[in-house]
Amino acid sequence: MIDSLLIANRGEIARRIIRTAKRLGIRTIAVHSDADEHMPFVLEADEAVCVGPADPAQSYRNTEAILAAAKSTGAQAIHPGYGFLSENADFARQVEANGLIWVGPSPEAITAMGDKINARNLMAAAGVPVAPGTEQPVATVDEAIAAASGVGYPVMVKAAAGGGGMGMAVAADETALRAEFEKVRAFAERMFGDGSVLLERYFPRVRHVEVQILGLADGRVLALSERECSVQRRNQKLVEEAPSPAVSPELRQRFLAAAVKAGEAVGYRNAGTVECLLDPATGEFFFLEMNTRLQVEHPITELIHGIDLVEQQLRIASGLDVDIPLTTSGHAIELRVNAEDPKRFLPGPGKVTTWVEPTGEGVRVDSGYAEGTTVGMSYDSLMAKLIVFGADRADAIAKARTAVAGFAIAGPKNNLPFFAELLENDEFLSGDYDTGIVSRMR
Repeated sequence: MIDSLLIANRGEIARRIIRTAKRLGIRTIAVHSDADEHMPFVLEADEAVCVGPADPAQSYRNTEAILAAAKSTGAQAIHPGYGFLSENADFARQVEANGLIWVGPSPEAITAMGDKINARNLMAAAGVPVAPGTEQPVATVDEAIAAASGVGYPVMVKAAAGGGGMGMAVAADETALRAEFEKVRAFAERMFGDGSVLLERYFPRVRHVEVQILGLADGRVLALSERECSVQRRNQKLVEEAPSPAVSPELRQRFLAAAVKAGEAVGYRNAGTVECLLDPATGEFFFLEMNTRLQVEHPITELIHGIDLVEQQLRIASGLDVDIPLTTSGHAIELRVNAEDPKRFLPGPGKVTTWVEPTGEGVRVDSGYAEGTTVGMSYDSLMAKLIVFGADRADAIAKARTAVAGFAIAGPKNNLPFFAELLENDEFLSGDYDTGIVSRMR
């Protein structure tokens, strides 16, 4: 097993990784910005190194500073968490070139899946269902209009290098496509340094379902179970649950088989997620993207399988065997507690003056903040993940209601009132909901 681990991240995911590493007897090294000097993850690590100012480009994405920190502290491995450098193939190569262990997939797999056009073409060749769309980037508005006539309106205009729900827009007709194409192209160039754009058929009513995979050191790919991620705002997830209330045993087997094919197509190693869109009317599903890292919502898979995915990541990276039960039990729900107002979901940073986490059987909180810390504008608004586990979906929802009521936060704005509303919403309670549920609630 790895004996020392640098966590190239911050907040709740850094604390989450530190917790498992300490249990396994692994020395932990945190890197942090000036702004995060007194954050819980820094205090809980065995060592901590400041790698720059608050601006992520100068700290958490500063590859030279992070590699220097790894060398100066004698770290054996680097875990990137999610976001920041987690899907940066060049950084993964640098880590390995410096004789360190990269806790993640190969740089080649990251590269293959990082471009959405390349990814969908690879998946199609491997027999994984893909939505109708362009096989090559569309470079101009006229090319996009010509392609859309074959794909069929409405179309989703997507940044080929994007991720996390960013760089996407829907065009219902040619007029809308002319406007949205330029917006997405400019956004992609600014955010990802790559203005490539693709078109895919847009499904007005669709569910977002994903499968957790693990690529093992011996070359096998395991598909664990699916997660439902359809409660979203601005194409970004707010609530996840496992298993999905929309997935029958027969459909589950099709999802798992497709996920294994996807992983095998790129020789996948370590933890990853195959994201799909499910048409609830037909039972058809289509590959959306593969996230080549640990997902924010990984705890719900841990709870229904009774495993620790970070431990499995570390075992795979160490070349050790993995023994994972593929059977599941119970139901888990995750609520992303963000520093944002519960109506329009706009950022609401501030100093935390009250922070009281709920407790009780089946309640877990993965938090990045505590009383006295400050939620700033430099980083993602996620403050904590409230996760509940119950005997079945009804039991999990009941526990979630109690936990939301018992979570006290003052200072920054928070979206706990939205979760209280959602957990009483008839559409959500029925389990028959889709990615439009939040907009219908608003």
